[in-house]
Amino acid sequence: MATGESVEERVAAGVDAWLRWLPKWEPATHRGRARLCRRCTGSPIVTAAGIAADVPHQVTHALVSRMQRIIDRRVDDFTASGLPLLHAELTGEALWLTGGFDPTAGLDPEYDGLDPDPEPDRGEQPFLFTMAGLAEESRPEQPLPRPPLTSEEKRQLRREIELADECALETGQAVCLALVGHRPRVVAAIARFVDPQVQALLDELSRTLEPPE
Repeated sequence: MATGESVEERVAAGVDAWLRWLPKWEPATHRGRARLCRRCTGSPIVTAAGIAADVPHQVTHALVSRMQRIIDRRVDDFTASGLPLLHAELTGEALWLTGGFDPTAGLDPEYDGLDPDPEPDRGEQPFLFTMAGLAEESRPEQPLPRPPLTSEEKRQLRREIELADECALETGQAVCLALVGHRPRVVAAIARFVDPQVQALLDELSRTLEPPE
């Protein structure tokens, strides 16, 4: 993604990518997790896109994650170019976390931010291992702690965090405003590719629940 692109151009490209993915979506046949998705629940992106509450979560999550990546990228660029202390802190934190197994690395947007560990069905034995457990076991020994920040550096870091938060808020608002213009495309695509599959599942469920004649 070119750094010179506007938010509107990035949103349009993200919606285009989601529209290319959507025809490949199929309803999950396994039991989903009961936990709420912190990325999607209450997100203004969902409202801006015109996605109804009964749309399957993966469909919603795939679009929200693409929009969230636009916000994160804008904040990262802003931090790298104008917030030196915060950038140094984040870079140092990233170095501390490198070297181990990361089950969330390189995921497609429709899985980005989701818990990689499934919940066992009620009554089943717990899994022998989890992705989170493997990541913890493969984490390397931490290096020597970094030197503490001075009082002035702490004040500067707090100010830079505030500026990064303001950048995230402004970018999020710009993303939502741009996304409103794509709402008809989003709603039409859901009606074409998602709603018929959901209705087919409901019809099949109704047939299986009907008492025998």
